[in-house]
Amino acid sequence: MTSSPLPPDPPQIPALDPDWLQWLEAEFGAPYFADLKRFLVTERARHTVYPRGGDILRAFQLTPFDAVRVVILGQDPYHGPGQAHGLCFSVPDGVPAPPSLQNILKEIQRDHGDFQPRNGDLSPWAAQGVLLLNTTLTVRAGEPASHAGQGWERFTDAAISALSRERSGIVFLLWGRHAQSKEALIDPDRHYVLKAPHPSPLSAHRGFLGCGHFRQANEILEAQGGVPINWTL
Repeated sequence: MTSSPLPPDPPQIPALDPDWLQWLEAEFGAPYFADLKRFLVTERARHTVYPRGGDILRAFQLTPFDAVRVVILGQDPYHGPGQAHGLCFSVPDGVPAPPSLQNILKEIQRDHGDFQPRNGDLSPWAAQGVLLLNTTLTVRAGEPASHAGQGWERFTDAAISALSRERSGIVFLLWGRHAQSKEALIDPDRHYVLKAPHPSPLSAHRGFLGCGHFRQANEILEAQGGVPINWTL
């Protein structure tokens, strides 16, 4: 007698805000996500991968779906030791700010005069409703963009699309060509899009420095009756 094949194991669903899960749960069970997980297992067996596993989805954990008021899009995590912790452009307390983050802090200083940042940890922004989302959520140590094209983009596109479709009044800050390529996912009739060059030292002088995005984002939030973001750290 031939036994029936066992049903496949259900996909493992990370501990996320229930409202994020409502829109992303199908992604965790999709074939591309299974391929992505296999890729990550192989990568971790051969290389150092950032960030650590518990921090990969940290942006979603710190900023619930219904709490998102501003979205900042990055490309992929920092690839140096101790830098990446699941929030785009951010580093843990005690880690020196990389050049792009230094320029972000300079732009805030321009808007806030005597503001002196204590560190480069942007978690306080996430707690106020700023989704700090890289479009690729992992990277091989020392090799930027090494995990691009493996499936993360499809997952984060689903997150951006869900915000665009289900929410309104969000301010999207798109810095550089990569982030601006996601503009097609955002409904301009429901949301606000502010664009500028990337804060990298290679391009910040072309218009990121002086863009006023932090001030403008707060003006938009306040015009809707919302509380402004405290950008000072």
